[in-house]
Amino acid sequence: MSASDQPHHPSRRGILTTATGLAAGAALPLLNAGSAHAALPRAAAQEPPGAAATFTNPVLWQDFADIDVIRVGDTYYYSASTMHYSPGAPILRSYDLVNWEFAGHSVPRLDFGAKYDLSGGRGYVRGIWASSLAYRPSNRTFYWLGQIDFARTYLYTATSVEGPWNRHAELPQVYYDAGLLIDTDDTMYVAYGNTQISVAQLAPDGRGQVRAQQVFSTPSSIGTLEGSRFYKINGAYYIFLTRPANGQYILKSTSGPFGPYTLRQVLLNLPGPIPGGGVPHQGGLVQTQNGAWYYLAFVDAYPGGRVPALAPVTWTSDGWPQLQLVGGAWGSSYPAPELPPPPRQVEPLTGVDTFAGTTLRPKWEWNHNPDTSRYTVNNGLTLRTATVTGDLYAARNTLTHRVQGPTSTATITLDHAAMRDGDRAGLAMLRDSSAWIGLRRDNGTTRLVMVDGLTMDANWNTTGTGTERATAPLTGTRVWLRATADIRPGTGRQARFSYSTNGTTYTSLGPAFTLNNAWQFFMGYRYAIFNHATQALGGAVTVTRFELTTP
Repeated sequence: MSASDQPHHPSRRGILTTATGLAAGAALPLLNAGSAHAALPRAAAQEPPGAAATFTNPVLWQDFADIDVIRVGDTYYYSASTMHYSPGAPILRSYDLVNWEFAGHSVPRLDFGAKYDLSGGRGYVRGIWASSLAYRPSNRTFYWLGQIDFARTYLYTATSVEGPWNRHAELPQVYYDAGLLIDTDDTMYVAYGNTQISVAQLAPDGRGQVRAQQVFSTPSSIGTLEGSRFYKINGAYYIFLTRPANGQYILKSTSGPFGPYTLRQVLLNLPGPIPGGGVPHQGGLVQTQNGAWYYLAFVDAYPGGRVPALAPVTWTSDGWPQLQLVGGAWGSSYPAPELPPPPRQVEPLTGVDTFAGTTLRPKWEWNHNPDTSRYTVNNGLTLRTATVTGDLYAARNTLTHRVQGPTSTATITLDHAAMRDGDRAGLAMLRDSSAWIGLRRDNGTTRLVMVDGLTMDANWNTTGTGTERATAPLTGTRVWLRATADIRPGTGRQARFSYSTNGTTYTSLGPAFTLNNAWQFFMGYRYAIFNHATQALGGAVTVTRFELTTP
């Protein structure tokens, strides 16, 4: 089904479960030594030793929708939707379900057609929707399974979440909103579908289908159910399903993976932890190594996107999950999971990136696939113009970073000495309604500008390429560009732009930009670094520093 067919969001998969299908309480194997990680700086948000053992929702105020979560040993991983951003399907890592860091991407490149290269078409709001991540103890391998453009399903595997990830041949069947289960006997199953929910048994290598059967038809009184997550818990099979965008249901079978299944509601129209935000939903269940259960869902919180919230779960005597509420709502805080001390602190999601080394860190994603010949990372990011266009939405090699909520500031240090006439470079607030601060070089002169009015229609075609709202002269070859964004739902959802010529004193440029809070684009706003030509290729800019801060 297309996005326009959805009552609200597309497969907004919430995040997943215990041990990718191992029986509840079963010990999970640790990954091999090759997956060990060096110590990283302590995240500011992490509790120091002896601090009060509570956490606050959302546990991570960034846009990570359609989440699938698993535990492998003492480590938690989750995967999220990225649609047209590349690399796709990011994997985050945590040791406590509260503090998360980037680990890698399951889909290194969107190798699904030229439109994902912004060549002869566009992939906006297509690409990586709800997908599934699992770990198979028998061969110590991670499996990612996802559907592309409602027409193709692919399987990727890796022995470490950092990669390399290998894409296998396209599966002969299409699994919409796939939830992958690796059973205790090592058999692989997929739960999938919209309204009509089916289960397929996969071939032993996961690359073919042995059998498939519809196991449930959603009553019209409920409407749509999708976003499957598939578990085996204490010998029973469960399919976790979302009703977009305000409910969560669960199917249970004690007669095997093909049912019959009975249905129970987990939540409906439950007040969420973000003022002005939506109902937590499309989530999944995960069991800690100490036996406790949690539900990690996402909350619609546009313009920032869909952000994860965590809550404890208990089980009834007859084997159904019950969400633990606070005052009849999803709690804004809960006691922290009781877990062993982490082996190290995870890397914070805010801070400074000087683009050290020769590769981008996994927190970065391009708007569509990049032209790899037109950028380099070498203790700085050099963007050579890759597209001649007057339309930022058509320009390749725009590099994006999620916005940290509820408010944050992104600052880049930009060397523009190699720009050429007609080039446009800067820092944008990127979505289907966009604005930016940056540089225009025309007739041998480079000046600062603030531009808004970059817009798309409902089919993601460009309807506005921007209107210059303010300008300022520029001297020297280095400039600091800054965007400050408030992504809380409500009337204050604005971004403001400023610049500096010395890195210390900043001057506002242009009016405040009101961020679009419509859900239809699905992805939230991102900070975006860009450089494109309007006349001819050959120019370049170098970003030597990116900093993301919160108040």
